[in-house]
Amino acid sequence: MPADRREAEARLDALVRENRFTISVVFPVVGAVLLVASAEGAFAGTPLAPLAFNGGMILLGTLVMRSPLVVGLAPLVGRRELAGLGLLSAYAYAIEYVGVTTGWPYGEFEYLVALGPEVSGVPLGLPVFFLPLVANAYLLCLLLLGDRAERTAARLLAVIALVLVMDVVLDPGAVALGFWAYEGVADGGALGVLSGAGFYGVPPSNYAGWVVSATVAVVVLDAAFDRAALRARLADCEFILDDMVSFVLLWGGVNLWFWNPVAAAVAGAIGLGLVRADRFDASLLRRAW
Repeated sequence: MPADRREAEARLDALVRENRFTISVVFPVVGAVLLVASAEGAFAGTPLAPLAFNGGMILLGTLVMRSPLVVGLAPLVGRRELAGLGLLSAYAYAIEYVGVTTGWPYGEFEYLVALGPEVSGVPLGLPVFFLPLVANAYLLCLLLLGDRAERTAARLLAVIALVLVMDVVLDPGAVALGFWAYEGVADGGALGVLSGAGFYGVPPSNYAGWVVSATVAVVVLDAAFDRAALRARLADCEFILDDMVSFVLLWGGVNLWFWNPVAAAVAGAIGLGLVRADRFDASLLRRAW
């Protein structure tokens, strides 16, 4: 057993570092294949039927892909940071419950697949699905903005915009898989919002709602964490944004399969941002060959 917290954190660092390829490439690629196969009914009537949209596997896979971010941030989490994360978790549950029951602010929608255990129609793992998106966006913007990140307005607006861009990838892929559906929204393709239909089945109201939720989350996260400490950890921890690599591979792949080309291209653009920030380790992908 580790002698203290510092030793435990060092061991976790080593564990993630030694398994980067498995965590950030194998898990999202296998996850994308299993999710697409589930959506296409490939497991129906076979001994593999229990694998179809298995909520426990979805939650476990997500936790594994989140591990680089969690381990990367762990040394920085004290009472203030923990309080901020707790507040954001409570907000995530509350706004999702309001959304499921009233349709505000995202639009009328319902879950069609159980993403693990639920309470009152809200997945218990919701903070695991939502909060890392904001944290990843925040860290990447710190890297890409450089000294401009010290300007509060520039920093917050950039992170909010990136969270919204990530949802342009996430929601169309999730709708295509059948994770959830918006009531009465047609699939209008890439120009759906302009034509009054949905952007690959996602209504404009969803993105308006994400602006609200992203703003709340980014402001709280910005207040909870010390930027100087985050910058220092970014410099020391090369794998801290590997979860974003997983995001690009998984959701970019899903959108390509269902031919949502704009959403897939946006995933590629996020990947380019990771490359520019020197956070997309191409050697991880070369190992696959």
